[in-house]
Amino acid sequence: MGKFLEFIYQDFKYKLYVPSEHHADKESPLLVMLHGCRQNPDDFAAGTNMNTLAEKENFLVLYPDMNHPFNPLDPSGYNPFGCWNWFVDKNQHRGEGHPKLIFEMINKVKSKYKVDSNKVYAAGFSAGGSLACILGATYPDVFNSIGIYAGLAYDAANVFYLTDPMAKEAKLRMEKGVVDPYQCGNHAFQEMGEHKKKMRVIVFHGTCDTTVNPINGHQVITQWTQTNFLVEGGIGRAHVTPALVKSDIVNGKSYTQHVYHDGDGKPLMELWMIGDMGHTWSGGNPNGSYTDPMGPNATEILWNFLNKHQQQEHTEEKPIETLAKKPILAPVKFQPYSPDKSPVDIPIGPPINVPVPPIINPHNIAPAETPKKNFFSKLLSKLMRKKEKTNNHKNNNRMDL
Repeated sequence: MGKFLEFIYQDFKYKLYVPSEHHADKESPLLVMLHGCRQNPDDFAAGTNMNTLAEKENFLVLYPDMNHPFNPLDPSGYNPFGCWNWFVDKNQHRGEGHPKLIFEMINKVKSKYKVDSNKVYAAGFSAGGSLACILGATYPDVFNSIGIYAGLAYDAANVFYLTDPMAKEAKLRMEKGVVDPYQCGNHAFQEMGEHKKKMRVIVFHGTCDTTVNPINGHQVITQWTQTNFLVEGGIGRAHVTPALVKSDIVNGKSYTQHVYHDGDGKPLMELWMIGDMGHTWSGGNPNGSYTDPMGPNATEILWNFLNKHQQQEHTEEKPIETLAKKPILAPVKFQPYSPDKSPVDIPIGPPINVPVPPIINPHNIAPAETPKKNFFSKLLSKLMRKKEKTNNHKNNNRMDL
C-alpha cells in the first residue's frame, strides 16, 4: 500500500493518500473526499475503501478534516459534531469559508505533488456531499466532476445563528427537501459567474434514508439539470427527464440508475437510488462508520463515473442500457422500514426519523409549460372570451327588444 500522510492548514487537518505507484514526475488525478458528521479522514477512508481503489487505479485522495478547535473569530467554520456547515451562507460562496479552505488545501497538495488540473474531482457523504455540491457551483473551473452521496442541493438552507441557533431551517430541508430546486439551480448558475461550465454530477441516495430524506437526491439532480441548462443558454426551466433508466439487484439490494443527457444528447449526470438503504455508504466496509456492506459498490461506481469522462473525450462508447422510446419519469417506490440511527448533519439535535412517502415526486413542483402549450392555451382562452362577449351582446339585444 501507499502512504497516508497527515498535514495541517491553518487550524484544519487533512490527510492525503499517495499510492505506491505514484511517480513524482507524472501528473496524477486528485479526488477530494469530504466526510460526514461524526466522521474523520481515517474513518471515512476505511468505510469507503477509497484508498484501496486509489492504490489500484493510481490517483491521489485528499481528505479534509472538519474536526478542529473552536475559533471565536470564525463561528461558521466550527461544528461540535464535525459536520461541514453547508447551511451557512459564508460556506456557499467562492473565496469564502469552506469552499476557499478546500481550494487552498488543493493548492497545497499541488505544491508538493504533480496533479492533473483537468482531473480534479470532489465527492462527499451527507454533510460532505452537500459541500461537494457547493464546490461544483463555487469552483467549477477547479473541479471536473462531483459526486454527492445523501446530500442536499446548492443553497438548500441559509442559517443565521443569532436568529436560528438550533439550525431549524437545515433540519427542515433535510426532512422535507427545498421549496424550489429550480431556484437552487438558478442560484448555482449565478454563483458560477464567469467560471460557468456544465458540471458532470453523480448522485447516490438510499430510499430508506431517515436522516436526509430521499427527495433531496432527486432535487440535487433537478438543481444541476437547471444549472447546466442555463449554462447551455437555456431560458426558463429545464425538463428533468432521464434518457436511460436501469433497475437491477446487486449484492442483495435493488437499485434504480437514472442517466441524464445534456443538450447535445451526451450523458452528463446519473442518479442512483438504492432500495432498502439507510443513511449509509452502499457497498462500504464495516470497519468505517455509516456503511452498509450490501448493495452496489458506490466507491467503484463513483470513480468509474469520474474517470469515464476522460475516456469519452477520446472514444465514443455505446450505451449498454436500452434507450427509452419516450423519456419517462421513474418514481421510486419505498418499502416499510425501521428508522436508522444515523447522525443529523446540523450543529445540535438528535437524529430525525422522517417517514418516507410510498412514492416521491422527483421534481417537488410541476415543470413549466412548454412554449407550444402556452400558445394554444392563450389562443383557446382568447376564443372563449370572444365567444362569451358575443353571447352577452346577443342577450343584451334580446333584453332591449
